[in-house]
Amino acid sequence: MSDEEHHFESKADAGASKTYPQQAGTIRKNGYIVIKGRPCKVVEFNHDNLEQVVEVSTSKTGKHGHAKCHFVAIDIFNGKKLEDIVPSSHNCDVPHVNRTDYQLIDISEDGFVSLLTESGNTKDDLRLPTDENLLKQVKDGFQEGKDLVVSVMSAMGEEQINAIKDIGTKN
Repeated sequence: MSDEEHHFESKADAGASKTYPQQAGTIRKNGYIVIKGRPCKVVEFNHDNLEQVVEVSTSKTGKHGHAKCHFVAIDIFNGKKLEDIVPSSHNCDVPHVNRTDYQLIDISEDGFVSLLTESGNTKDDLRLPTDENLLKQVKDGFQEGKDLVVSVMSAMGEEQINAIKDIGTKN
């Protein structure tokens, strides 16, 4: 029994507390999964029954393949494509993904943004988005004096601006 506990321990990493287990066969397209330690959104999902045709009388339990899940997913922060194949009855790590909207107050010269939280405080630890199109929208909208709300996605200790809304022009 203690060997199994140690095996589980070695699989855990710094982001493990920011995830929860979910059976692989229940994860679907547009859901989230952790692949190679990265939080990802599932873009393609195949549930293959890879069980080979064998005669029941001569096969032994575990002698043939089990149903597998093939996940193709995109890292939610860097956009890289990742794949994984997991037995459908096994558990996968699923990240806790949160999305929060903040009003954009300022953009510093070093690329950090100042955001207004719901409680009235400022959040000053986020950089401008790396996506060129989104970066242009944020910078252009801010320079034009528009009231902008940015949507920030967070998972496994990382945060990133992933969307922007124009809520009008400042008075």
